[in-house]
Amino acid sequence: MITSQKMRSTTAAILALVITVGTSAPLVVATPAEAQQLSQFDSIRIPSGSVIPVSYEKDKIVVTRDETAPLTLTVARDIRTAQGRVLIPAGSQIVGQLQPVRRGNQKGTQFVARELILSSRQRYRIDGNSEIITRTEKVQKGASGGSVAQGAALGAAAAAGLAGITGDKAIATEEVLGGAGIGALAGALLGRRSVDVIVIRPQADLAIRLRSDLVLR
Repeated sequence: MITSQKMRSTTAAILALVITVGTSAPLVVATPAEAQQLSQFDSIRIPSGSVIPVSYEKDKIVVTRDETAPLTLTVARDIRTAQGRVLIPAGSQIVGQLQPVRRGNQKGTQFVARELILSSRQRYRIDGNSEIITRTEKVQKGASGGSVAQGAALGAAAAAGLAGITGDKAIATEEVLGGAGIGALAGALLGRRSVDVIVIRPQADLAIRLRSDLVLR
């Protein structure tokens, strides 16, 4: 009798452990395109390699190859499970920065994601980045930088460089990322005859690929 009771107690303890582990462990998704659903109490794991499409309030962003600029992007469309549950709703924000990076002998820029904001109470650390953008445009002294800067969000260094090279003071009225002033930078760029800038098209260039799994609860 004692042996039978011990066996039943041991079996019950093992079952309890299995249930606890089964309901708390996050699900690892096999395919990067979709995440699968367990229940409303479980975590969802969006795997490394998944791509999140993004947009930005401006059609283009202009930076120099050497500058770092804060940037907040918007998730362009809902990210859903195979069953249709929305994991990341369109309009969520991804906070990070554009930063210089080198590819072989070429220097470019890349968006690095740091935080995903689903709502004021749902914030997650995110490890992801965009492709590296290396294409540049050269603006010569005396030329009009309006076509490059018009309607763009500008990195502070890019704004200073374009204003200093072209003499176009209207460039200073464009949106400068991070709200940085360009006065001191413009002074440092006096005397240059050209400036190379990178023109980024956010929807085409800044889709974010996860570098590690993103766990949502």
